[in-house]
Amino acid sequence: MKPKNCLIFGASGQIGRHLIRKLTKNNYRITAVTRNLHQKGYILKTQANAGYIDVVETNIFDEQKLRDLISKTDICINLIGILFEKKRNTFKNIHIIFPNLISKICKEYNLQQFIHLSALGIDEAKESNYAKSKLEGETNIKKNFFKATILRPSVVYSVDDNFTTNFMTLLSRLPIFPLYYKGNTKFMPIHCSDLTEIIYQVVSREITSTIIECVGPESISLKDILQKLLKIIGKKRQLITLPLFIAKLLASFFQIFPKPLLTLDQLNLLKYDNVTSGKYKTNFDIGVPSIHTFDLEVEKYAFMWKEDGQFSTKKYNKNSKII
Repeated sequence: MKPKNCLIFGASGQIGRHLIRKLTKNNYRITAVTRNLHQKGYILKTQANAGYIDVVETNIFDEQKLRDLISKTDICINLIGILFEKKRNTFKNIHIIFPNLISKICKEYNLQQFIHLSALGIDEAKESNYAKSKLEGETNIKKNFFKATILRPSVVYSVDDNFTTNFMTLLSRLPIFPLYYKGNTKFMPIHCSDLTEIIYQVVSREITSTIIECVGPESISLKDILQKLLKIIGKKRQLITLPLFIAKLLASFFQIFPKPLLTLDQLNLLKYDNVTSGKYKTNFDIGVPSIHTFDLEVEKYAFMWKEDGQFSTKKYNKNSKII
């Protein structure tokens, strides 16, 4: 059978790299789009066997280049998203204008599938510019290309993430750690390999015209996540609830940095639980349950934040002779 062509925007991120490996192993050809070929090209080229991946550098707002790429593909997957704004890299540009543009072109060329990665909980988070931009982006996509499939994942974690790895770095260095909204915000974290399995099933089963909430098997509060991470890396830290006005002052300070630990918009987002809404199907409903549990998966790569590093893993027990 002739392999189908998949065009992936955001291919160099943690989800993109996992997805390339999953799809190419199942006889799909990938065109991976990057803004910086010199920086990302060598990483992307190692994710699949020669002949199964092409790496293309382009400005994602170059409409003529987008038309050229989309006209040659069967399936378009958009994984591009940002958590904070920086200069012209705004929520409006990335979450609204770009998806609007490519969904129109996908409709024009009558693609078999257009899959767009959004975010869980955006219906409720009325005070977050991030959530509002994601929601507006979804609305435009559904108007432009009714066959589009929109995936709404909870927080995605793996060894390549910016979630558990950042938390473990901070927890290993700071004697105290702040809790916002008492750490009560709930998440249903999903492992990256579970999310890529969902995307693969959507592609292979040609699921269209729907919204799917993508979640892990557990609902965990932010405080519980931090306590789990502390236990896994063998640290004891004070988790201190901050008054909201102090939290806002800290967020205002942090957001001036190039890679902020917290922004005011993210603080607003933390008011709302990041769990299933009950309004849409979940990955469990379509027969693709998440099988990875948070503690077991994080344990596999948490040794990098433990005192003994790699020698803290189960491989090295008390009877091991280390030279």
